[in-house]
Amino acid sequence: MVFFGIIVVLFIAVVAILGRKMYMNFTAGPYEVTSEEIAAYYTKALNESDDTIKKGVQQIMLGKVAKNHDAALDALKRIKAAGYDYIELNDFMVEKSSFIVKLLTKFGGMDIGNSGYQDWHTLIYESGLKVSSLHSNLGAIEADPTKVAELAKSYGTDTVVITGMYRFDYSSLEEVTSLAERLNAAGKALKQEGITLLYHNHNCELQKVGSGKTAYEILIENTDADYVNFELDTFWMADGGADLYAIIDKLGSRLKYWHINDRGNTQKGPYMTPILKEKATELGSGNMNLEGLSTKIKGAGVKAVILETHVNWIDNSPVMSIEVSSAFMNEYF
Repeated sequence: MVFFGIIVVLFIAVVAILGRKMYMNFTAGPYEVTSEEIAAYYTKALNESDDTIKKGVQQIMLGKVAKNHDAALDALKRIKAAGYDYIELNDFMVEKSSFIVKLLTKFGGMDIGNSGYQDWHTLIYESGLKVSSLHSNLGAIEADPTKVAELAKSYGTDTVVITGMYRFDYSSLEEVTSLAERLNAAGKALKQEGITLLYHNHNCELQKVGSGKTAYEILIENTDADYVNFELDTFWMADGGADLYAIIDKLGSRLKYWHINDRGNTQKGPYMTPILKEKATELGSGNMNLEGLSTKIKGAGVKAVILETHVNWIDNSPVMSIEVSSAFMNEYF
C-alpha cells in the first residue's frame, strides 16, 4: 500500500513537471526586460506623432507560427527585417480565447494556434515593431469601451477596428441602419477614451438593401465621421465585384487604413477546366491593379497599409509570404 502511494506521488510529480514544461513552451520566453521598460516603450509609441504611412502585417497571419515565444519572436523579427514597422493585433489573439472562438477561426481559415498563450507585449517590444491598431468587436466595445480602450493603449495604439459582424443580416436596411447607429455610439464612447474607431469590411457589405444601395453605402452615409471611419479591404470588395475606385472616392478622407492583398491563381497547368478559382497571392503575383490602387489610396491620405492573407502562402509559410510581399510594400510605401 505504501509502495502504491509512492508510485502515485511520483506519477503526479512527473505529470506536474511535464505539464509545467508544456505550459512554459507555450507561454514563456526570455523576459530579461522589466515591465517598466515595456510599459515605457508603448507609452512613448502612443504619444508619438508620425505622419509617414504605417507599413504593417495583420497578426492573423501568425497564428500558425505562434507556437511558443521563440517561434513567435523569430517571425516578428523577420517581419521587421523585411521592412515592416507595425503589426495589427486582434484582441482574440493577444488574450486567451474560448475553445469556440479557436474552432470558428480555424474553420474560417484563420487558425490562431497558441497565440493567446503568448506574451505579446514582450514579443513586440523585443522585435522592435510597433502596433498600428487593435481589432476587436462591436459587442465588446458596447459592453465595456474603457476596457477595450485600455487594452489598445497598453500596446501603444489609439486605433481600434471592428472586424465586421457575424450572424448579421447585411441585406436588411433596418438592420444596417441600426448598425450604423450602434457604430456611432461605440465610436463616440471610444473617442471619450482617446481612441479612434474604424470599421473593416468583407464582401457581405456589398449586399443590396431595400433602398437599392449596398450595405456599405448605408454605413458610410449614416455614420458620423467624428466617430467612425474605415479600414478598407480591397480584396473582399474585389471579390464582391465592386468598383474599387468608386468606393475609394466615396470614402474620401474617411479611408484611414488599407488592408492590402493580391488576387489571382498561382496553380501550374495543365488545367482540368478553363475555370480557375481566384485566391490570395503575394503582392504583385496576382491580377489586382495594386500600383493604381496604391496611388489612389495614398491620394486619399491613408495612414496605414496592412498586409493580410489567410491561405495560399508560398511554400505554405506565412512568414515567407510576408517577406515576398515586402518587395511591393517597400517600393510603393
